[in-house]
Amino acid sequence: MSPRSASVNEELRRRSRERLLQAAVELVGERGYEATTLGDIADRAGSARGLVSYYFPGKRRLVQSAVHRLMHRTLEEALEREPRTEDGRERMARAIDAILGLARDRTVLMRDHMAGMLHAEGFVECPEQQRLAELLRDTAARHGSLDVGHDYPMLRSQLMGAVYTMVLPNAALPLATLRAELFERYRLDWEMGHPPDAEAPGGRCDTDLSRFFATDPAHDGQSK
Repeated sequence: MSPRSASVNEELRRRSRERLLQAAVELVGERGYEATTLGDIADRAGSARGLVSYYFPGKRRLVQSAVHRLMHRTLEEALEREPRTEDGRERMARAIDAILGLARDRTVLMRDHMAGMLHAEGFVECPEQQRLAELLRDTAARHGSLDVGHDYPMLRSQLMGAVYTMVLPNAALPLATLRAELFERYRLDWEMGHPPDAEAPGGRCDTDLSRFFATDPAHDGQSK
């Protein structure tokens, strides 16, 4: 039996990493960060436990990368859905609704993600976060920013603050209130994006996340 080629081995490694990312998002969303172990994630992904440390330096880095992937792909999907638009104000509205929707629909996951940012390791840039940043930079630019270097961090902080406020136990503010504040700040009409009383595409809290994680060849283009 001939050995596998380098390209086949690389593909298998890529798919293993994708399965770990998807498993991390699913399990932390179901159980919370503290109740989820690296062994649990490896078992859900169908991977050897030693592979987790091969791809990620620890659980916190794995979960942060996994959540940033979910955020990046959710945002990308919202921006590019039909009807397609190049209108900067509509794209900003879609971006805001996409991120607030994650806080509403995946509260446990996003709460633990925000808590992880306050950990000693803090915010760590990774390829998944960089893709998310690129989309938000582009959103700010299309909205009319004359200084994206200033306006992108402000947009990011506004969204992070809104998510934090939505997931805060016993003191959360409702999505509609935070949406109204953000829409006023960015001069958006309430009817833009997906207002809270409108059904989101595919319904709320789609439990099938496989489209965001390229775990088989048929999904290859979706995680890029």
